[in-house]
Amino acid sequence: MERSLTVNQSDVPVTIIRPSKGWTMINLRDLWRYRELIYFMTWRDIKVRYKQTLLGAAWAVLRPFLTMVVFSIFFGELAGVPSDDVPYPIFAFAALLPWELFSQALSVGSRSLVQNSNMITKVYFPRVILPLASVLAGVVDFFVAFLVLAGMMFYYGIAPTSAVWTLPLYLFLTLITAIGVSLWLSAMNVLYRDVGYVTPFLTQFWLFITPIAYGASLVPEKWRFLYAINPMVGAVNGFRWALLGIPSAAPNGMLYISVGVSLLVLISGLFYFRRMERQFADMV
Repeated sequence: MERSLTVNQSDVPVTIIRPSKGWTMINLRDLWRYRELIYFMTWRDIKVRYKQTLLGAAWAVLRPFLTMVVFSIFFGELAGVPSDDVPYPIFAFAALLPWELFSQALSVGSRSLVQNSNMITKVYFPRVILPLASVLAGVVDFFVAFLVLAGMMFYYGIAPTSAVWTLPLYLFLTLITAIGVSLWLSAMNVLYRDVGYVTPFLTQFWLFITPIAYGASLVPEKWRFLYAINPMVGAVNGFRWALLGIPSAAPNGMLYISVGVSLLVLISGLFYFRRMERQFADMV
């Protein structure tokens, strides 16, 4: 015996999604509502990153380690760059940890919208989740490489300083900088595809204006506050100070400038991303 089911359409909830107008902020309530999607997208990016690779997750260690070896040979040995009484390999590797997290976020986050064009054109969800998940996926690589740094410090007989508890703060500074820049680049990459060609050059240029192969103490005093406009200066110096106790990297006015610029990049990126969001489905 068949039974018919009649549904009163007035009882069916209806959600009307309209594009934003003008300069508005990202709806943080939507991010909380879609928090499970953020988790699954982050986990997906982690699995896809090393899918069908020969070495797998070992690349999370090889990238900063091989870069440290090159820096140690050319900057530490041949150029004689001072490392503030710390073995140069430790000096460089401690700075490469936040840098690798940041550079990978720029590389992957800038392409996140274009690479997920099928999702953007077929279903609604807060688009900001895509660059956000790309950045958060790099945190796993960070912790894997951090274990290598801990082993190196043990080998050289270097104990963490009493300020090691501040490391999460500098990690957070790195993340908000990476998220802010990724929001700008990912939104611009939808409209201007040559952003994909500019990003590798931007990352390489940014590497040399960040105190990784050298210490911030080499920058002349009169230029340091201008130099601190680079938000990664505060993050890299913070890591070296918290782990190695390097006096020249101790928190000072440069850190406050870096934090301020990082927050400015994040907030402006959120507004710009929201303004451009209504064009993504048509342009991607």
